[in-house]
Amino acid sequence: MIDLAIIGGGPAGYVAAERAGAKGLAVTLFEKRELGGVCLNEGCIPTKTLLYSAKVYNYAAHGDKYGVSAENVACDFAKVMERKNKVVKKLVGGVGAAMKGNKVTVVKGEAVIESRSAEGITIACGGEKYLAKNLLICSGSEAAVPPIPGLKEAGDVIVTNREILALKEQPKELVVIGGGVIGMEFAAFFNTIGTKVTVVEMLPKILGPLDDEISSSLQKIYAKRGIEFCLGCKVTAIEGNKVVYETPDGKVNKVAGDKILVSVGRRSNIRGIGLENIGVEAERGIKVDDKMRTNVPNVFAAGDCVAGYPMLAHVANRQGEIVVNNLTGGNDHFRGDAIPSVVYTNPEVASVGLTEAQAKAAGKDFKIVNLPMAYAGRFVAENEGGEGFCKILVGAKHGEIIGVHMMGNPSSEMLYGCCLAIEMEMTVEELKQIIYPHPTVSEIIKESVFSVK
Repeated sequence: MIDLAIIGGGPAGYVAAERAGAKGLAVTLFEKRELGGVCLNEGCIPTKTLLYSAKVYNYAAHGDKYGVSAENVACDFAKVMERKNKVVKKLVGGVGAAMKGNKVTVVKGEAVIESRSAEGITIACGGEKYLAKNLLICSGSEAAVPPIPGLKEAGDVIVTNREILALKEQPKELVVIGGGVIGMEFAAFFNTIGTKVTVVEMLPKILGPLDDEISSSLQKIYAKRGIEFCLGCKVTAIEGNKVVYETPDGKVNKVAGDKILVSVGRRSNIRGIGLENIGVEAERGIKVDDKMRTNVPNVFAAGDCVAGYPMLAHVANRQGEIVVNNLTGGNDHFRGDAIPSVVYTNPEVASVGLTEAQAKAAGKDFKIVNLPMAYAGRFVAENEGGEGFCKILVGAKHGEIIGVHMMGNPSSEMLYGCCLAIEMEMTVEELKQIIYPHPTVSEIIKESVFSVK
């Protein structure tokens, strides 16, 4: 008898499997593709590998700013992609080793939930049937592809995040439909290495949910670098290699690209896995409570397949851990006040907590302090001519931190402390007492809290 069966080996599934195995549960993990899921194979890791190559290329090309000159600097697209594949392969192997080390049985194949009885839950995979006491569904998500007229007929001109990571040649011109996180990261990568990039976004801003000042500032930076932004524009058709879109004033324009990246969001993978066979409630995603329990006893769900949570790898990690913690005697639940969000452009963008717009909509009484990153000496030393700022929202009555929004390198590495501050409901006065290492860019947090009036 399996203690815990897990469908899906992505960030929710493999983390839960590792934790459960380490705690002595008999675990079987089903994965139809590769361990690591979208994040490791088609998302987080490969894109960050590409973006780092672009950053290194950019530093080499503009090293004269730092007194370092280099001749004939070039970006070898094939070698960049080759390194990306090597990194992914190494990390996938690492996940496999972790499964083996924690005695997790990995079954490769497409698992389907067949039935539920007093004995347990039956899962079918590869002609075999497995009986489990508990089931954790981590079936993930896939790129949403809207029904745009002409899209299917365009053939391999159209790519999603999966296909664009398998390109053999660098496109000369790329059109990105969607200015969210995924779209902007690919736009930033290809723009940096010399591809002409156009971003067509239906909203009046890029990076929709993020702080307005952050998205506006990042857009201006990349517009200066050559990305053309068509904001507030609705895509109405694809004509071969051309994207047809309607502007806010009703005009119809077209823009051509060697490749057209469709990046308008993701949708949960909940079809074809047998949810209906045991009565699991789902609509656009599986319905769960804050302990990741579905409406069916002993059946849980975590990650991108669930409804109502951000589709982020670190959210999926945490949700998988919650399930295992509760199965092994804990009393854990999901708390969503301090979910970090990062965009790995250059400069990076990092955010946690409420944005200014969200705080106003919630009727919060708050103060804002907004300082240039140049207040931190190390930022000036390492980012010649670099732009960036740190924006902190503070509760007016108690001085608690309710939101932090940063643009500038390396914001992603500093955000953890801000997550902790919000999670622990720390106040400005408490943060003032922290000793920050000097010189670090993280001192911008110290400078910001000392600037709160």
